[in-house]
Amino acid sequence: MVRANLELDEQTNRVLNIVKAQHGLKDKSEALNLIVHEFEQEIMEPELRPEFIKKMKKIQEQKAIIALPRNKHYIISR
Repeated sequence: MVRANLELDEQTNRVLNIVKAQHGLKDKSEALNLIVHEFEQEIMEPELRPEFIKKMKKIQEQKAIIALPRNKHYIISR
């Protein structure tokens, strides 16, 4: 775990205290962790999420399927 000494403005401090109280957290550190986690889930671009990268790697490993356009007719001779 990383320790950080932060300087917060009054508004940020109030918001952290509100989040802390609403969620029954023991300190502002837990409130900040919760806010950052919510940010990651709702705002961060999916391409940057670790789950997205893992999903894309799994898809890359799969065998490719070639799909032909439906609006064209193909004649297959034998």
